[in-house]
Amino acid sequence: MAERRRYIVVGAGAIGGTIGGVLARAGADAVLVARGAHARALSDTGLRLRTPDGVLEIPVTVAASPDDVALTERDVLVFATKTQQLDAALQDWADRPVRGTDGTAGELLPVLTALNGVAAEEKALRYFARVLGVCVWMPAAHVTPGEVIIRSWPVAGQFHVARWPAALATAEDRELLADLADTWTTAGILIQLPPDVRPWKYNKLLSNLNNAVVALTGSRTGGEELVAALRSEAEAVLAHAGIEFVPFSVTQAQRAHGPKQRPVDGTEHIISNSTWQSLARTSGSVETDFLNGEIVRIAHRHGTTAPVNAALARLAREAAHTRRPPGSLSIHELAEQLGLSDGARLR
Repeated sequence: MAERRRYIVVGAGAIGGTIGGVLARAGADAVLVARGAHARALSDTGLRLRTPDGVLEIPVTVAASPDDVALTERDVLVFATKTQQLDAALQDWADRPVRGTDGTAGELLPVLTALNGVAAEEKALRYFARVLGVCVWMPAAHVTPGEVIIRSWPVAGQFHVARWPAALATAEDRELLADLADTWTTAGILIQLPPDVRPWKYNKLLSNLNNAVVALTGSRTGGEELVAALRSEAEAVLAHAGIEFVPFSVTQAQRAHGPKQRPVDGTEHIISNSTWQSLARTSGSVETDFLNGEIVRIAHRHGTTAPVNAALARLAREAAHTRRPPGSLSIHELAEQLGLSDGARLR
């Protein structure tokens, strides 16, 4: 019988913390890699997972750096950092030795890229031979050391996973994916196995274009027309570039039969949005350059422009660099700065 897989979750924030927590709670072998006060809290008291059905205290295995983990051939690396932090994380782990072999993690171990955007998989291929792309839908938040909020329970989220690129899929990949679907779905993360995850990732990219709007205005509502302008521009860019994405009607239908968001007591002021959380923690950086900025990159690559998404990315960078909290602009002010003529109607 094959040895049970161990999941090394690099980046134990909202997504990674939830992954590691639900796996540990289900008895799967998982290690959460975290830093600073968050790592200390996880090590001292375990993970505090706040759910719609109450608070769970989950003992977890914690590592503060790759030096704390002796890798073996049964390990799967799960990267769940923000995209702007991914290069450093990949470099930290790629050349680590795999015990009992003459190889490195980059040569021998599979990696899962549980991040927003569409850049993570290509970044990972610079360091790892075997990459499995992940499209993440998980309404989670992390602003307090040692604690993660998950708004869907007992099914915490839904991931679409496939080899990246899809044409490289092997029997070994299919075995890993089948095991992943069994272990993670049982634990509370619904795993879907499409032939190719790329169109799902581009759908999620379009849905994440509103992250900076919510972060800069501090509101989940009121910017619908502004978001529509961002997505319309982005869809035109993708069409010009010949990039396909799963229609929103398909994803909405899947979510109707998947995880359901519900209120979590005492967390009404916290928004499950990675950009909002980065500004709330005054981290100094946001992943907007890999969301709206990715649309800008594709536009430039194909000889056109995406001015609305470019302006939003610039404003998000400014807010992060100057450590402004969420809600520094009204919808009207943001629309004006994005050059939208109908800004007066978005107050």
